[in-house]
Amino acid sequence: MKLKLTIGITFLQINLLAFSGCQSLDLPSKTENNETPANYGVTNESSTSNTPNSINWESYFDDPNLSLLIHEALSNNQELNIVLQDIFIDQNEIRARKGEYLPFVSLRAGAGFDKAARYTPQGAVEHHLEVRPGVHFPEPVPDFMFGAYASWEVDVWKKLRNAKKAAATKYLATVEGKNFLITNIVSEIAQSYYELMALDNMLETINNSVQLQSNVFQVIQQQKEAAKVTQLAVNRFEAQVLNTMNLQYEVQQKIIETENEINFLVGRFPQPINRNSSKFMNTDTPQVESGLPSDLLEHRPDIRQATLRLAASKLDVKVAKANFYPSFGIRSGIGFQSFNPTYLINPASILYGLAGDLMAPLVNRNAIKATYYNANAKQIQAIYEYERTILQAYLDVVNQLNKVDNYNKSFEVKSQEVALLNKSTSISNNLFNAARADYMEVLLTQREALEANMELLEIKLLQLNAKVNLYRALGGGF
Repeated sequence: MKLKLTIGITFLQINLLAFSGCQSLDLPSKTENNETPANYGVTNESSTSNTPNSINWESYFDDPNLSLLIHEALSNNQELNIVLQDIFIDQNEIRARKGEYLPFVSLRAGAGFDKAARYTPQGAVEHHLEVRPGVHFPEPVPDFMFGAYASWEVDVWKKLRNAKKAAATKYLATVEGKNFLITNIVSEIAQSYYELMALDNMLETINNSVQLQSNVFQVIQQQKEAAKVTQLAVNRFEAQVLNTMNLQYEVQQKIIETENEINFLVGRFPQPINRNSSKFMNTDTPQVESGLPSDLLEHRPDIRQATLRLAASKLDVKVAKANFYPSFGIRSGIGFQSFNPTYLINPASILYGLAGDLMAPLVNRNAIKATYYNANAKQIQAIYEYERTILQAYLDVVNQLNKVDNYNKSFEVKSQEVALLNKSTSISNNLFNAARADYMEVLLTQREALEANMELLEIKLLQLNAKVNLYRALGGGF
């Protein structure tokens, strides 16, 4: 007996539900401006003909204790680790977008049964139809099947590809955000570390001043007993000693808070910070080239991040606009289906199909329009953010260049003042012991010397902070 094999083919069907192009939409537009001034307009500015190299923080901050803190922070800082997870999330977003324009293939298997009513067309057919002579369909009718199915949206308008590119661009922007965060963390730790060294020196200066004032106070007490000075001199000098001693507690509290600021940035619970504060007054950073303002577009991570976000927003507009166009889909499947498992693996049980769809929005396009309007508005926002970031970067460099120059000059002048007042303190003490100077001259000279020494330490700290901020303003190094 010759087996007759009948195969049914479902031809490609194109069902045009609607076709509607993107109508002309009147939307606001803006073009980004990335022009920068020719220079920073600072009198002491480094040669603008030199392009600044990437500033590596390990060479810029060569203090070994500071380097250890920064290394630990780059591993344990919670904010940085949160951003690293954002990068991982954006990587997965790229995979998701890439998968959308590739075919979706799935396997399907199932089993069930069906009982049609006797007096319906299907039930009547099943009741009289014989599987083979003398053998009728079972009741209820079992149904067994397995097969592979695929669907694919043909990316004619590049909507899916642009969505993938936008996701990839946002991922790169997140990476630049991480680099900018690293620069900020390095700068914040360096500033707090230098502040801690300055506070240690302030505490030492106060302790020395207390010792010096106490020695003079003992002399005044002896003179009071010898009736050479009045009780007024004793009281005023004792009050000054107590006032200076009180400054110790204020500085000690600031030391605790600054240590904890560093510990927080490093990502650990409070513990002592190792440092060599005796080298504070000789601490300095390498000279860096400011370069041209246009170099900031390449070296500042936040500008690169804003650039990538702007590019992603433009792609998002294209994706939103493509929603107005018809989408093309292809669906296919192949497998086996039978009412009896013994017939399942049989050429006669093969089923397969292929279909195509064409679909476009026709009525109620408000949701698509809203998405398109929002994408365009976000693009304009990204342009303003991009321009604002460039402006902020330029002003940061200008401010820090001026600070470095002015604090360098201020430190030189204040150093001369401190040297004179320290010498005057020694002279006033000698004159007072020789009864050639009034106690008020000693009191005022010591007070002025203490204030000048404290101000000198503050200026040194401002000088170092300006150089740290210049490192950050020029793009830092990571």
